[in-house]
Amino acid sequence: MHHTSVVDHMSRGRRLLVLAICCMSLLIVSLDNTVLNVALPAMRREFHASVSGMQWTIDAYTLVIASLLILAGSTADRIGRRRVFAWGLVLFTAGSVLCSLAPGLEWLIAFRMLQAVGGAMLNPVAMSIITNTFTDPKERARAIGVWGAVVGISMAAGPLVGGLLVDSVGWRSIFWVNVPVGLLALVLTLRHVPESRSERPRRADPVGQLLVMVLLGGVTYAIIEAPAEGWSSPPILGCALGAAAALAGLLYYESRRADPLIDPRFFRSAPFSGATVIAVSTFASLSGFLFLTTLYLQEVRGLDALDAGLHMLPMAAFAFLCAPVSGRLVASYGPRPSLLIAGVAMGASGLLFAAFSAETSTPLMFTGYVLFGIGFGLVNAPITNTAVSGMPRAQAGVAAAVASTSRQTGGALGVAVIGAVLAAGTAGGADFATATRPAWWIITGCALLVLVVGAVTTGPWAHATALRTAQSLESSSAPPSAPPPGQATGPAAGPGPRMDGGMPPAAGPAPAG
Repeated sequence: MHHTSVVDHMSRGRRLLVLAICCMSLLIVSLDNTVLNVALPAMRREFHASVSGMQWTIDAYTLVIASLLILAGSTADRIGRRRVFAWGLVLFTAGSVLCSLAPGLEWLIAFRMLQAVGGAMLNPVAMSIITNTFTDPKERARAIGVWGAVVGISMAAGPLVGGLLVDSVGWRSIFWVNVPVGLLALVLTLRHVPESRSERPRRADPVGQLLVMVLLGGVTYAIIEAPAEGWSSPPILGCALGAAAALAGLLYYESRRADPLIDPRFFRSAPFSGATVIAVSTFASLSGFLFLTTLYLQEVRGLDALDAGLHMLPMAAFAFLCAPVSGRLVASYGPRPSLLIAGVAMGASGLLFAAFSAETSTPLMFTGYVLFGIGFGLVNAPITNTAVSGMPRAQAGVAAAVASTSRQTGGALGVAVIGAVLAAGTAGGADFATATRPAWWIITGCALLVLVVGAVTTGPWAHATALRTAQSLESSSAPPSAPPPGQATGPAAGPGPRMDGGMPPAAGPAPAG
């Protein structure tokens, strides 16, 4: 069954219902990590966990999502988007129930991984469903705007919802929230979301998929466990070598496949490569920032979880308010202004903590939170826009999926690196403020990277590399291995418009997911 026959006859009310179902899935997946951050100290006390144990509760989830996003999108194109989406809801909800019952830290980490398998099946597939349901460009732009706002809402609500639940019911209740939402979304999906597939789906790439998992897993394990095991210990060296081999294998193997999981030629486009670096840097700083902040507010200042959530509200509120502003900036002036302001704001925030110990003075601390929120709010729209601008329409979905994968990878690496620095510092007997100083310098460095890479990859030279890449991709895409322009391919299938409604020259992005 081809999807257009169903979609063309869908009433506006039903299309909006489909959008609401997709947004519900995004909300529970996005909320899960921001809510969890506030619960870390409570979990740490119950399980007598180390810093690395806390890192794994976050990273087990982000790593699995990062590894499986692209696979989930292309599988949905092949076997049916509604089917994969429904199974994602089942796995995510079941994983949430199991997390709430976890008898120990190892079990919690294992159940978080199950949750993440479901989570990876939701976001890119929901994006495909939206782009296939809203065929009118203006309607689709508005739908994608709503979707983008949900990311902001989850970030703003996460610390508060988490704080309320941890203080009133206990940390296990943060996982219960997902269950009614997940079940309701599942019932509505089966009743109201039409099935759709891509006419020419990409072939599966199990070897590429395995190499991606070895690469991300090896790097993260080495960074998290090195402070305890020692950098020269056999397990850490083994992981590092395994990750390096996987990277080399990925570059060699993917460049020779007709339907690669990630086409290495994408990276010849400076805007695409820049968007990948910026996504990793931004989300590494965000996850590191949240990790340090929640531990500091609760363990050093002695605040309860709800108070800690309220303290973080300025950051979340400004991130939420700046996201739509950034969308309009990108529509009018391109991605450069948003990226430059974001890099400066996040860098200034990191510097306040790194050089001026902002956490010791409440006004300075809140200034740091506000600056970080402004920077983070501005950076999201240009990431996806830059990733897909200049890509052939047929590749827009895959490009947007790589941008989403970069975000999750950055999140995992941020927690790994910042937690490792903190663990090394506290193991040496330093107090929390001294132990976190190098971590704040790393966050400042990530923000400077956003600024520099944003400046370099948004100019005329970068635009020319994007055009050359698009031409080489289009000329080499023979019909059997690639669909015609405009046909759905990857996770965010279809030539979607920008979040802000403006259409870029060659393709339109899916938003942050």
